[in-house]
Amino acid sequence: MTVTALLPPPPPRYSLAGFKTQTGFLLLVLRMSKYKLFLLRHGEGAWNKENRFCSWVDQKLSEDGVKEAQDCGRLLKEQGYKFDLVFTSILSRSIQTAWLVLEAMGQEWVPVVKSWRLNERHYGSLIGLNRAEMALQHGEEKVKLWRRSYDVTPPLIDESHPYFLEIYNDRRYTTCDVPKENLPRAESLKEVLDRLLPYWGSTVVPEIRKGRTVLISAHGNSCRALLKYLEGISDKDIASVTLPTGIPVLLELDENLKPVKPRQLLGDQAKIQAAIKKVEDQGKARPST
Repeated sequence: MTVTALLPPPPPRYSLAGFKTQTGFLLLVLRMSKYKLFLLRHGEGAWNKENRFCSWVDQKLSEDGVKEAQDCGRLLKEQGYKFDLVFTSILSRSIQTAWLVLEAMGQEWVPVVKSWRLNERHYGSLIGLNRAEMALQHGEEKVKLWRRSYDVTPPLIDESHPYFLEIYNDRRYTTCDVPKENLPRAESLKEVLDRLLPYWGSTVVPEIRKGRTVLISAHGNSCRALLKYLEGISDKDIASVTLPTGIPVLLELDENLKPVKPRQLLGDQAKIQAAIKKVEDQGKARPST
């Protein structure tokens, strides 16, 4: 729905987009918030705590990660949100986070749908390595390029890698909609978006258009990839988008599923900024203890 007018500032559920016409007048377009979408990076996992590339290795939440998920659920309940459907990856930390959030909200009955297409980015041969130690060895800029860039793919994993068989012999990957041999061996963020978008369009979007409030409980990079697509973030600027663990992100979307206002990270803003800095510091050079 769009309305052109000269109006006072809109109420919170509206946003104004300004466009300059050929005659020099400012045309204001009133855009209404029609849908709410929540994105959530799972709570802290054991390897998050150890500052290692976890990727497709299946890890449960740490004690702190369990608390993060429970706190997230309590916050969402306090703010009055109700979910109709939850989507997760097929990695345990994503699923466990969704369960804990729903339990804390008293909404355990809400359906949870799982897909490998929401999995974390596949970090290839970097899986299991410590980010800070790698920064000492290869330099912080190289590690930042591997972690944060849009179209740089890390070195591929092969059968000599200590976690190769643990990943590719896992029975969960027989449930995918592609043959196991066609699953990625490493991914850039662009490749994450390429495998995520078909699922978004075919499975998630129809549920949102039905008016259902959806939570996507996934991973840092699958959520960042979706944010890039929805918000039109440039290839360069996506490198500076950081999502801390256990912090819900609210997107208010118009009828075309375009954001009508900037994303909102819900919760104590000082704690959120501290958590963002903690994530950004993970790739800085310092010896492990």
